[in-house]
Amino acid sequence: MLLFLARRVGVMLVTALCLTFVVFFLTNLPAKLETLAKTQAGSRMSDAEVASWLDRNGYNQPMLMRYGEWLGVVPGWTREEADGTVRGRCVERMGAEGYGARCGLAQGYWGQSTRFRAPVSEVIGTRLGATGWLMLWVLIVMVPMALIVGVLAGMREGSRTDRSLSTFAIASTATPEYVSGVLFIALLASSTVGLSPLLTSWGVIDGPVLFQGNARSALEGITFWNFTLPVLTIALYGMGYIARITRASMTEVMTQQYIRTARLKGVSFGNIVLKHALRNALIAPFTVIMLQIPWLLNGVVIVEVLFSYPGFGWTLYEAAVNNDIELLLAASVVAVIVVLLTQLISDVGYVFLNPRIRVT
Repeated sequence: MLLFLARRVGVMLVTALCLTFVVFFLTNLPAKLETLAKTQAGSRMSDAEVASWLDRNGYNQPMLMRYGEWLGVVPGWTREEADGTVRGRCVERMGAEGYGARCGLAQGYWGQSTRFRAPVSEVIGTRLGATGWLMLWVLIVMVPMALIVGVLAGMREGSRTDRSLSTFAIASTATPEYVSGVLFIALLASSTVGLSPLLTSWGVIDGPVLFQGNARSALEGITFWNFTLPVLTIALYGMGYIARITRASMTEVMTQQYIRTARLKGVSFGNIVLKHALRNALIAPFTVIMLQIPWLLNGVVIVEVLFSYPGFGWTLYEAAVNNDIELLLAASVVAVIVVLLTQLISDVGYVFLNPRIRVT
């Protein structure tokens, strides 16, 4: 197992380096750098002024050199101005001690956000924490619902219950978040249409709406009223896929020979499902559930923007719209790490759940 983990960690490091370099290359294309210069120094800059700004800020160096600076394996760029002052990547952060020093990802320096005018590490840390709470509640709601639907549908293949639950699972997966989210807002968070005006006229609720369509207040305190709609929007979209995988796995297990033997021995149907079929049926859904975590981290962009929830997805959107290169790079690093870690946990967990799997 240790050798297996060592090999996987080595592959993860190589994969992370390759993926981050691809993102670095795409975000540092000449057109992107020109847009960054005009965003920071003025939209009416001439080509000569753009080239001068890029030179003053260290963007005129070779791509591999700047990638090494960002990683922290190459000393940061420095430049001496006409008045004798020295500027540079590390000088602006560390003062005189930054001359010739390394300050990159390896040293814990993620850069400065041009959109939020703050260190990238602070922006990412705060926003990632907000999305973490959203992901936690989505998993709490989505996973049990999906497993229950999948198990109930797979217990009796072809029955009316199976057809009904399978239709529900397919419909939930086929409905994008931007559709279900808008519907939830219109039905439950609008003061003019939907359910809220009716409940207000009946005196059931005191306020104008039942749920809040804007989740920004959840940063100060999560409540049932300001967090239900974004959680439900994401959970409904993700649960259908897990439910379908669970249903297929449960159906396959229920046709195995040991299940038929248990039935012939007179074991009750409930005991067959709980004691014999359920554990084997949950092996495949476990992998799918683990792979939902990267999807949640990167797939919440639409929901967070729709509900004005400033989490990781909302920050990624802001960084892309405002061409915040340092923030985009940091977000890509976080996404790559989460994907690789969840895949590693999925592989290890699969080995423990399925004794027939051996690692060398």
